[in-house]
Amino acid sequence: MSSGPVIIVKKKKSRHGAHHGGAWKVAYADFVTAMMALFIVLWLLSSSERVQKTVGGYFRDPRGKGRMVGTTVSGAGEAMQVKVDDMDSLKKKIEKAMAQEMKDFDRLKDFVNITITEEGLRIELVESAAGLFFDNGSAVPSQAGAEIFAKLAEEVGALPNLVVIEGHTDAKPFNGNREYSNWELSSDRANAARRLMMSHGLRPDQVAQVRGYADQHLRKPDAPEDPSNRRISILVKRAEPSLPADQPEVDPKSAAPPRTQATNTR
Repeated sequence: MSSGPVIIVKKKKSRHGAHHGGAWKVAYADFVTAMMALFIVLWLLSSSERVQKTVGGYFRDPRGKGRMVGTTVSGAGEAMQVKVDDMDSLKKKIEKAMAQEMKDFDRLKDFVNITITEEGLRIELVESAAGLFFDNGSAVPSQAGAEIFAKLAEEVGALPNLVVIEGHTDAKPFNGNREYSNWELSSDRANAARRLMMSHGLRPDQVAQVRGYADQHLRKPDAPEDPSNRRISILVKRAEPSLPADQPEVDPKSAAPPRTQATNTR
């Protein structure tokens, strides 16, 4: 039995794609990355100094363990990364911010009192005889008052703490409309401060209370008509301690209502 010739077929594998089949993908990815970096740089150049510091702080400490701008939850405002209940650090920070960033603070510093109390950090803007933060008898903030309320809102608004805003007057009877008294004036000034601060960074959920005390809490009881009794007080409240795990929470419906002092708030 005879057999014919054996035919051998050789198949060549094409290696055409091995030379440059995936090279364009790498080049395209590099191009897209470069364009994205360019756009970020252009955006940062056109942004405010505050945004630039915040972004820079994030890249310096992306894990958020530092105290630089942009390194914690608040992520805004220099040295805003203080502990919630560290009132001493917060006091120094606010004083530093106002001294460095407010042009006329040297003229105002003697009328700004920041104290640490059991309730929290109390910032009092005390009036002068001529009216510094509000004109006499008016609930419209002056230029100096608007500036300092805006700066305080930037600092306090980045905190998780609740805020209470209080208005106080001296004991002089309010002249003019008989239906408008120091009660209305103190409440209106406190609300004017609240509105201005909320337009500059204070969050609506931060405002716990707005109080008008008229002349019932004088700063100088022995001089009831002294102009320093007229003031706006901004209280940054301490964080409320959480209950231990084994201590049950009190049902608010069964708890007795707390005793509060009557104030006129609007």
